Amino acid sequence: MTTVVVGAAIAPLQAQPAAGSEQVSQRLAGHRLTIIEERDPWMRVRGADDYEGWIHRGYVEPDGSTPYRRGRISLECVVRDPRGWSRALPLGALVPDDAHPEHGEAVDAADMPQRFPRTADAITRSALTLFAGTPYQWGGITPWGADCSGLVQTVFGLHGIALPRDASQQARLGAAVDEALDDLAAADLSFFSDRPDRRITHVAIALGGPRLVHLALGRGGYCLEDLTDRSDPYVGALVGRYLFARRVL
Repeated sequence: MTTVVVGAAIAPLQAQPAAGSEQVSQRLAGHRLTIIEERDPWMRVRGADDYEGWIHRGYVEPDGSTPYRRGRISLECVVRDPRGWSRALPLGALVPDDAHPEHGEAVDAADMPQRFPRTADAITRSALTLFAGTPYQWGGITPWGADCSGLVQTVFGLHGIALPRDASQQARLGAAVDEALDDLAAADLSFFSDRPDRRITHVAIALGGPRLVHLALGRGGYCLEDLTDRSDPYVGALVGRYLFARRVL
């Protein structure tokens, strides 16, 4: 199959081949996509997480036209290319080989396991620091705007744990956890539903004990929850929607 590479800093992945269609996810600079179907100027593509959607041709470039052999990963950096142009790259985007970071940081792929170890404490630390202040955006996956499962997928991905895109998909991974919501271990994933059929609609990352971090529409984005604060109506509603937890470490 033909592959392309995202050229824009962030490219929306949409439900239908139309500019006004719902954004279902995002794809970041340097990431490779497989073309499944074409309706010029739209392409139905699949990324490394097997999630599919439509992307406009203007967001991508031919595979190999820009080299990414070094595999440098942006940690919210601003780079300058050979033309002298500067642009910001979000967390998780790849830095072209011929671009030079001016501000922020880029990490070589080989150094990622040391920088982002595969431990519960490191994962929760990343969720707390890298996404602090992030606004809620349906389909988003970066600190520029993200949804609940986008936060989870990106944070765990930095630590070498590949998770699927949607909360309902993430809920099928790992091992079941028997503990109550306010007694989960750090980095456990807790799942919630606000639907009568109990279909999963939300995911959060436990911090250990009665605390969790998530991106929630009801909070406008990033929030740390203290589950003991039952005087907060949102906390009460969240606890009432809890279904179960999974451990993916």
